[in-house]
Amino acid sequence: MHLDKLPESADPTRAAEINYSARESWRMLGIMAEFVEATERLATIRPAVSIFGSARTPADHAYYVLTEDIARKLSDAGFSVISGGGPGIMEAANKGAFFGKSPSVGLNIQLPHEQTSNPYQDISQSFQHFFARKVMFVKFAAAYVVMPGGFGTLDELTEALTLVQTGKIPRIPIILVGSKFWAGFVDWVKTTLVGEGMISPEDVDLMRIIDEPAEVVDAIFSHYEKRGFMPSIAEREIQLNL
Repeated sequence: MHLDKLPESADPTRAAEINYSARESWRMLGIMAEFVEATERLATIRPAVSIFGSARTPADHAYYVLTEDIARKLSDAGFSVISGGGPGIMEAANKGAFFGKSPSVGLNIQLPHEQTSNPYQDISQSFQHFFARKVMFVKFAAAYVVMPGGFGTLDELTEALTLVQTGKIPRIPIILVGSKFWAGFVDWVKTTLVGEGMISPEDVDLMRIIDEPAEVVDAIFSHYEKRGFMPSIAEREIQLNL
């Protein structure tokens, strides 16, 4: 028998393609399950604030201490605090909230390096897919507090700015903590992105720098004082298209 006469089932390339297609279909179901499970588990945590920052920040670092203080103040003020559930700034955020009055929420991601769950989580939800996890950070957050961090932190920050800029989510406070750390980034946004017409000048106002923990809490309350923390029906409809 010639190779070109082999039945399709005997063609190893064709068999591998069929197997991959089947696995991809099951993967879609797994992604759907992540969205459903996370949405159900987090449905009662509003109002909440998502806090981002480096996984590499040690517990004795000033950024860690500052994050813990901010999270504790937010928790005592009635906000659930959402972090990535890992070490560093994420741990500090969960720890501050854990010892406060409101829930500490960790959205954990399964990674080969760095990500190990911290013990300060009242609600812990695990994800395999970054994009499903990122939707949950946005979906339930009344504000973003962005501490010093690396690529992941910049990813979350710029995604939030993009979603607000494009009207995919309502305008929420996006607060950068650490003026010395963020000054260069903000200057680049103002001089290069605005200067070369990549964004509008008013887009810079979508974020603000605050250093004091109490001022972070006050800024969030000030933003919502006329409208309340819960999204309107129209805003919820918009969020369905995230």
